Amino acid sequence: MDAHSGAGGRGAVPASQIRGWRGTAACRVVGITYRQLDYWARTGLVEPSVRRASGSGSNRLYSFRDIIVLKVIKRLLDAGVSLQNIRMAVEALRCRGVKDLAEITLMSDGSRVYECRSAGEVIELLRGGHGVFGIAVRSTVTEVMGRLAALPGAEAPVRAPEQAQGRLGAGEVPTRR
Repeated sequence: MDAHSGAGGRGAVPASQIRGWRGTAACRVVGITYRQLDYWARTGLVEPSVRRASGSGSNRLYSFRDIIVLKVIKRLLDAGVSLQNIRMAVEALRCRGVKDLAEITLMSDGSRVYECRSAGEVIELLRGGHGVFGIAVRSTVTEVMGRLAALPGAEAPVRAPEQAQGRLGAGEVPTRR
C-alpha cells in the first residue's frame, strides 16, 4: 500500500487532493501547545502523516486522522494516564482509519487503557472494576470536525505537495464549507 492508498488498499487519493493542517491549527483544535506537538512529533508519538518536517522552517502537515489521535492523547493525559501507557494505546490506534477509530471506546482505570468495540465489552470491563472513564472516539471525531470547520481562513487545510507522505483514505479528508 503506497502513501496515498486508502485503508485496506482501497483506491488511491491523488496528491493534489490530500490536505493537511499546519501544526498551529492542530494545536488550536486539540488544545495543546506547539511545544507539546513538536515533542510528540520528535519522539514519534504522533508524527504528521501528510508532511513531516524537513528542516528548520518547514511546516508539518497533519491529517484529519492525526488530529483525532492527538485529541485522544490530550484527553488521556487530562485523565491522568501516563505518557508511557498512552504510547501503547497509540500503537494500537496507529494503523486504523477514521471510520475504524469512530467505532472504538477507550476505557481507562487511570493507568491502563482498554479498547472496547461494543457496549457489552464496556459493561464487562466495568463489572471487572477496571474502567473509570471512557472516551467515545466517535464524539471526538465529531468535535474535531466542528473545530476544524470553525478555524479562521488563515488556518484552512493546505494541499500537500506531490511528495506527500500521508496515509489518507478516500472520504477521510473533511472539506470546509
